[in-house]
Amino acid sequence: MIGVVGLNYWGPNLVRNFSDLAELSWLCDLDERQLGQIGARYPGARTTTNFDDLLADGSVDAVVIATPVPTHYALAKQALEAGKHVFVEKPPAMRAVEMDELVALADSRDLVLMPGHLLLYHPGVLKVKELIDNGDLGEVLCVYGNRVNLGIVRSNENALWSLGVHDLSVILYLLDEDPELATAQGSASIHPGVEDVVFCFLRFPSGKIAHMHLSWLDPHKMRKMTVVGREKMVVFDDMEPERKVTVYEKRAGPNGELFSGDISIPKIETTEPLRRECSFFLELIAGEHDKSKVARDGARVVRALEMLTTSLNG
Repeated sequence: MIGVVGLNYWGPNLVRNFSDLAELSWLCDLDERQLGQIGARYPGARTTTNFDDLLADGSVDAVVIATPVPTHYALAKQALEAGKHVFVEKPPAMRAVEMDELVALADSRDLVLMPGHLLLYHPGVLKVKELIDNGDLGEVLCVYGNRVNLGIVRSNENALWSLGVHDLSVILYLLDEDPELATAQGSASIHPGVEDVVFCFLRFPSGKIAHMHLSWLDPHKMRKMTVVGREKMVVFDDMEPERKVTVYEKRAGPNGELFSGDISIPKIETTEPLRRECSFFLELIAGEHDKSKVARDGARVVRALEMLTTSLNG
């Protein structure tokens, strides 16, 4: 049985999917009005404003957390200590030491701790990973992402933590390395102390580099990532309705000469990424896949976020 805590913004999407895939037994939120509205759609689930009610129910196997980011660590820790498997929206913690504590706690109790990095379940990102792992691009040299749009400018969360966590999770997934250097610079034009534009640079032990451009002050909405290999390049563009992934046979020779070949568009599955993500969590609970790796990969993202935040604040 599944209990969901946090029913604003993203929470209803998680409720919708888990109600289709598993037995939804509890809904929890401090906002009684929102709780009543969502609860009316799922009469089979009990509702509460008290998280302890959910944890005290021995029939609940897993807890899904979609509350504001600053609450993730405390709620995830409570749920793990209560013996529940945990799916927690990204990032699960705001400090590496807290994330490491959650990972250790889940491991010691043989529980699933799965961060909600949605893009890792996007068929387009999975295709890019496949191209890299199969060697189709040749040696990967660099990765760069653009996640920009005009608004919504938040007053309590900067562009790095709101937008950057998406692209950072993908970059670390594609390269499968921890950065040895992570620097960030930004500007706070709207709300003092809250960066609405951030530029990030990462360097990895293998020599690969990555860059992220994150902004709420851009006339275009872009959700694009480019991977440059020695033999080919690939672009994942989530704003494209059909052409999500494009492979370019473009490369530079050892003497600076340029080679350009065909452009190909691989066929991409149309399965909803969130449905794949929710299904994966349930499969982890059932004993499939490597639950320890999922938790450790989440910790890798938080460590890199902390490095970038330290640089941004420096």
